[in-house]
Amino acid sequence: MAFNKMFVMLPVMLAARKLDGEDPQVIYMLRCVYAAVQTIAIGVVIFVYMKANAVAKERSNNVKIYPFADPDAKTKYQEKVLSNHLVSTARSLVGSTIFGIFMTVGLHLWKGMIVGIAIQSIMCPFNLAENPLIKAIFFKGGMTNLKEKRIFGEKHRDELEKSDEIVDAAGNQVVLKKEKASDKKEAETKAFEDILLDTWDMGADADISPLMNSLNKKNINSSTTENGWTPIMIMCGLGAKSVPGAMRQMKSLGANPAKVDKEGWNALHWAAFHGCADAAKVLLSKSDFDAISLGLHKVTDKEGKTPLQQANDESNTDVAKIIEEAIPAELGDSSSGLRKRK
Repeated sequence: MAFNKMFVMLPVMLAARKLDGEDPQVIYMLRCVYAAVQTIAIGVVIFVYMKANAVAKERSNNVKIYPFADPDAKTKYQEKVLSNHLVSTARSLVGSTIFGIFMTVGLHLWKGMIVGIAIQSIMCPFNLAENPLIKAIFFKGGMTNLKEKRIFGEKHRDELEKSDEIVDAAGNQVVLKKEKASDKKEAETKAFEDILLDTWDMGADADISPLMNSLNKKNINSSTTENGWTPIMIMCGLGAKSVPGAMRQMKSLGANPAKVDKEGWNALHWAAFHGCADAAKVLLSKSDFDAISLGLHKVTDKEGKTPLQQANDESNTDVAKIIEEAIPAELGDSSSGLRKRK
């Protein structure tokens, strides 16, 4: 059961009315306490804002969720992208905190009110603790595995019920694909893109067998609608133990590691960013994908970064070393070939 802060707020309000608003010493002490509390609060809020923005950039959080559109509408959910919702919630926290400070200080300077300062000095930590981002960072182990922690009380698409009403940011109703009557039949006819994204959502602990069983020569290079992710990209970023064998199976089906997503990343970019050394080895091996001859190491994304730069920027030194070792070998073979042609 959630703590009801009214049990604290009511006694504080009654006690604040007993304070002598004309006593300079009382006013000075309240100002000091309020300034100290709000300074800490601003520091916490800025830290949470920076943390939320950093986490929002992670690819694993670029998924749709359905948090409550309104606390009073228990069956109404709003379709949002988790990364965007993190940023907007952090901005709202910063804005409300700063607005509250200006309001309280303004009333104190204009009307000489000390009750607001006294109440906010005590209630500030309780108000901050109600924010889902602060709960996640300080009480739930940090901003990791957000899809499992469900810090916004959200649902995922496969958990929505028929009675749940879904709206977009503008308040327009969103109609999802109709579910099959039988769960077994639904599992058998599940869309390939859903299987692909579900595999990615599970990360390194993913059971890749549903994805591998659904792959064929027709869909091996298909990409997701929103981000342009392909099966080989997903596999290169998972970090699961069975990835090398799965990648070789994908190669036999005609997987194209040179294909890029909407950020300009190819499969080697994925392995470099996510620190998947095993995937990088299979991509660069001449007996497998031979990424060097395909020129994957030279491709730059929309930020102008090559896979090697991605690996270095993310401090994935093992992957960076694998790429660096493969590039000189390719250059040496190339120069030798030129001498032979002369």
